[in-house]
Amino acid sequence: MTDTRTPSRRTVLAAAGGLAATPLLAGGALAAAPGAGEALTFLAVGDWGRDGAEHQRDVAARMGEAAAAVGARFTASVGDNFYDDGVRSVDDPQWKTSFEDIYTAPSLQAPWFVALGNHDYRGEPQAQLDYARVSPRWKMPARYYKVAGAEVGAPFVDLFFIDTSPLVQSYRSKVETNIKRNVLAQDPAAQLAWLDAELARSSAPWKLVFGHHTVFSGGSGHGDTAELKAQLKPILERRGVQAYVCGHDHDLQHIQRDGVDYICTGAGSEVRPVKAVQGTRFCLSRSGFSVYRLTPEALEVEFRDHLGASVYKAAIPVRAGARAA
Repeated sequence: MTDTRTPSRRTVLAAAGGLAATPLLAGGALAAAPGAGEALTFLAVGDWGRDGAEHQRDVAARMGEAAAAVGARFTASVGDNFYDDGVRSVDDPQWKTSFEDIYTAPSLQAPWFVALGNHDYRGEPQAQLDYARVSPRWKMPARYYKVAGAEVGAPFVDLFFIDTSPLVQSYRSKVETNIKRNVLAQDPAAQLAWLDAELARSSAPWKLVFGHHTVFSGGSGHGDTAELKAQLKPILERRGVQAYVCGHDHDLQHIQRDGVDYICTGAGSEVRPVKAVQGTRFCLSRSGFSVYRLTPEALEVEFRDHLGASVYKAAIPVRAGARAA
């Protein structure tokens, strides 16, 4: 698929299973060594909590290796943290079988900033907020929240974690699970107003938003999310958000639409088929995760699979004029 933007706006390197593109860095290097300059390095993963099954344990091992190699300062979890029905309390056995006993590498003991997914809403979402009070690395101060760049040593970025399940109308009519009860207790209009106001208030050159549901997707499991296209997409575009990172579809995708990069990293365990759609730069049905290196000039994104192979790399330049924001 051809990118109609100028080379200065997008430079992409795609590897196995990807689309033709232009090399990113000489030798294929992406992430810097720990402490290199002012770069912020981190990982992101979604749709993972399966007691180690469906390649979850393999992905976790490769994440530990990658986090150590790049000096990752945190991991972003984009929801569906526990299958099939979330967790019930801070004492739920899945905290050990799907999290503590899986992501054991020393490099993964850094903070995990967490978003909720729809499967988490089938349990007791409050239990995941409560766990943040007893865990040194599980960070979820609220169902939606901002992490200022200064908190992670990168004042040129602000990070926003949102709770997308209450935005999806179909969950409000479900009667067979806890989803309806849990989403009806939330106020989606208030959340969207908060995000719009916080993004408007941010003067950081980079604004990154993390949530569970897709906006655009070629995934066979779900595809586009109509409510997020209608309600979230205009906010991202209006407020100069460069990237939205999500899960929900169990695959790895990079889609560019209307000035925003949509990155799906929902392959933390089980995967499903995926196809290219409008704006697709890369898509792959393979268990894995994503690695990021952010500087004031560019956001570098890499997908790695459960065997440790680098399957895709891309660079997103800072938005024109953003450095003066």
